[in-house]
Amino acid sequence: MNIYIGNLNYRVREEDLKQVMEEYGVVDSVKIIIDRETGKSKGFAFVEMPDDAAAKKAIAELNEAEFEGRQMVVKEARPKM
Repeated sequence: MNIYIGNLNYRVREEDLKQVMEEYGVVDSVKIIIDRETGKSKGFAFVEMPDDAAAKKAIAELNEAEFEGRQMVVKEARPKM
C-alpha cells in the first residue's frame, strides 16, 4: 500500500520516518518530497508498505499523531491522475 504522510516537520529525514513506520511492519520505501528550487522538504512524504493490514494499522494509529512537534496527516495515497 502507498501511504501519504503530510504536515511533516521540515527537519524530518527519510530514515526518521522509516523507523516510525517499521514499528508497524515492513517498509519497502520512504520518499520525502523535495522542492526542486530550494532543495528543502515540502513537508510531505510517501511510504510503501507491502502488507495492507500493517499499513492500515499504521494509518489508524499515526493519523493526527504528533511527530517532531507537528500533527501528521496519514492516509492511503490516491493514485496519480
